Amino acid sequence: RGDIVRKSTDDEIKQYEIDQLIEDQYKTYIPAGDQIIDVIPQEFTVDNFQNIADPIGYTGVKIGANFHIITGDKNAIRNINRSVVKTGLKVKDLVLQPLASSAAVMSEEDIEAGIAILDIGGGTTDLAVFYEGILKHTAVIPFGGENITNDIKVGLGVMRTQAEQMKIQFGSALADEAHNNAFIKIPGLRGMPSKDISVKNLAGIIQARMSEILAFVTFHLKQVGLDNKMLNGGIVLTGGGAQLKHLIQLTEYATGLNARIGYPNEHLAANHFPGLEKPMYATCIGLILKGYSVYENNMNRLYSEQKRSGIKEPIKQEGEVIDPQPEVVSEIKRRKNLADFMNKIKHGLIDLFNEDVDQSLERTK
Repeated sequence: RGDIVRKSTDDEIKQYEIDQLIEDQYKTYIPAGDQIIDVIPQEFTVDNFQNIADPIGYTGVKIGANFHIITGDKNAIRNINRSVVKTGLKVKDLVLQPLASSAAVMSEEDIEAGIAILDIGGGTTDLAVFYEGILKHTAVIPFGGENITNDIKVGLGVMRTQAEQMKIQFGSALADEAHNNAFIKIPGLRGMPSKDISVKNLAGIIQARMSEILAFVTFHLKQVGLDNKMLNGGIVLTGGGAQLKHLIQLTEYATGLNARIGYPNEHLAANHFPGLEKPMYATCIGLILKGYSVYENNMNRLYSEQKRSGIKEPIKQEGEVIDPQPEVVSEIKRRKNLADFMNKIKHGLIDLFNEDVDQSLERTK
């Protein structure tokens, strides 16, 4: 919870005052070794007015809000930053994974209805719960696709690459849906005989680990009192692990909520590369959307500050040459940099997917 007392109580509340309120929350005490990643306002108050979604335009003495503060381990954050810097890029900001994914796979209607985003990644499964237009809860569950692969490797006595391939091609999240008499032939190593793996046993291992992950999801939903039918939007499954067969049925059975796969195609252009629609790219597309949103907010803030400080364009006399103001030059440069940045991303993604297609064709051959 945070509050600020306004200096000019007769004027309408402006965006810079909200920004100041949010900035103050970064001074909140957190345990040593942690770092604040994000501060997200939930509902605002202005004096005695409660549950205000957007206080801009109100008048009052005191603005307050409840905040959802996301923290992370400093060393983990440092490692991520180093990884990005080594690629020749700069880190502008950090975004929690389910928040990036949610930006790509859901709409304003979903947030209003109440929805849970479950991003099943390689190392972790990330949860973000929205209700009545507010981010109510976030969680990082320390199990993901790699844990399922390791379970298959150990349980069936195969190599890791074989376990990953079996999970993708033949895996199912429901053992009852697997055929009893279906087997996968695994070649032996260095003259050893081949091994037959039961598809039903494979599905049983996957179901056990996915049920454990979904039990954590139910626990977190109960923590915020949203484990019943209050989430009208249900659960949206995204990330690479969302492509498991029969995962929707298992999720609905384990949580009692409707479930669907979240495809990141809501913000894609009409002529986009077809591979981008896969749920495994939701986080990547969401990060691009978040980055562009930050750019737009900065531009709007710059414009508001210029307007508030009374900066105007110089009056040009006939025949006079006037250098543009630094703010105008800066804006032009930013727009050019953004265009260059978006073009690089576009061409980079196209090259990436072309490589994936080429590699897939090579494996097929």
